[in-house]
Amino acid sequence: MDEILGTVNGMKFTLGDSILELSYLFAALLFVWGLKLLSHPETARRGNLWAAAGMGLAMLTTLLLHKDHAGNGIPLTNVWIILAAIGIGSVIGWIVAMRVKMTAMPQLVSFYNATGGAASALVALLEFPKAMAGDFTSLLVTVLGLIIGSVAFSGSMIAYGKLDGKVGDIFAGYMKYINISLMLITLALGAYLVFSGIPPIELTWGIYLLLILSLLYGVLFVMPIGGADMPVVISLLNALTGIAAAMGGFIYSNEAMILGGILVGAAGMILTMLMCKAMNRSLLNVIIGAFGGGGASISHEQGTIREIQLSDAAVLLSYSQKVVIIPGYGLAAAQAQHMVHELEEILEAKGVNVRYAIHPVAGRMPGHMNVLLAEADVQYEQLVEMDHINPDMPNVDVAIIIGANDVVNPAAYDDPGSPIYGMPIINAHLAKNIIIMKRGMGKGYAGIENFLFFNEKTRMLFGDAKSSLQKLVNEIKSM
Repeated sequence: MDEILGTVNGMKFTLGDSILELSYLFAALLFVWGLKLLSHPETARRGNLWAAAGMGLAMLTTLLLHKDHAGNGIPLTNVWIILAAIGIGSVIGWIVAMRVKMTAMPQLVSFYNATGGAASALVALLEFPKAMAGDFTSLLVTVLGLIIGSVAFSGSMIAYGKLDGKVGDIFAGYMKYINISLMLITLALGAYLVFSGIPPIELTWGIYLLLILSLLYGVLFVMPIGGADMPVVISLLNALTGIAAAMGGFIYSNEAMILGGILVGAAGMILTMLMCKAMNRSLLNVIIGAFGGGGASISHEQGTIREIQLSDAAVLLSYSQKVVIIPGYGLAAAQAQHMVHELEEILEAKGVNVRYAIHPVAGRMPGHMNVLLAEADVQYEQLVEMDHINPDMPNVDVAIIIGANDVVNPAAYDDPGSPIYGMPIINAHLAKNIIIMKRGMGKGYAGIENFLFFNEKTRMLFGDAKSSLQKLVNEIKSM
């Protein structure tokens, strides 16, 4: 492996270096292939495995073949420490992933985002003195890695707390001005550290102050986030974690980290833009921390609530031609995905065409409903995106809304004072009949009234979603 093949800029280039570079290229190809497979639910599991294999290859070849500028490999003691850390982390990750409930999946994603951001920030913090002694590019990527990694860490932890109900919202109007000011101060300090030219020992205070400001901005950036906007924030934080990892790759001149981080960051940003479009929001609203805050629904005259009996619901569904099921977070909270799949199978056996209408931001993270229904073995072909299902909603005999609220709220169309005004929704109100399954008359995650409840075509089926679905299935079977 130490056979010298040539020199590049005065540095010796060995066979081991060639193998290492080729392994990074192959790892990058596996990342891209895995990312492509992740774009479809039926292949997503294999895509995750291929991408993980690429990362495993990059880690293995780095441990075996990496050499510093002096030609020295990684000390054996450090290798064993790294392997031990990987082993411990893998065991903990496996246990957590196997035990986590589907309702807590968004929290798990936020926590994983936080760990990635923290790792990148620590790398930048440790390498700052070396970067100060190096060139401009090294210093720039180190400072950016610290800022982005810290924001991703603290922001993701606050997102975790909010999703888990441990952290509340702050909707004060002045928060946006505080966030803008703090962001500008943080960037200004970062620029000062990059361009000052002062020796590292004299800038120790600056790098730690930058760490504190970045962590604080991550907290205040996510605190005002409310309503149904959390999927967008999770996607953005995921993108920041990827960008921070890429900065770490630049610090260590590690092509695998750079490519992996860029792919995660780019995919996260594309998803964020799609989420923003689905919420009719701008990315600027997210960055300044005004996302999801403010806005009060104008007053409406509440109509009459009409309930439906299980027997009547069973008859209506059994003699329908088209039924659309619209799932939301309440379906995940009730762990009712398997029961809704059983209802779907029974109706299809009676000749009913059953589809699921999926809103891009239904649930608490991007793709939450897709993952939930895939767990229950619902066929992907039956999951129809909002834009494709809406034109056919007037022809639907029954729309069954299970745990969804804001994504079917007509206030998005007719209430200019509503926080969700202008947000694209699933047009459940156009269906011929509407059945809403809810525990009670509670408001959705956006905290606003849903006047679909009072629509003359709407019937409420109160109770726990899983229990109600089980009773409905039994009622249809007995017919």
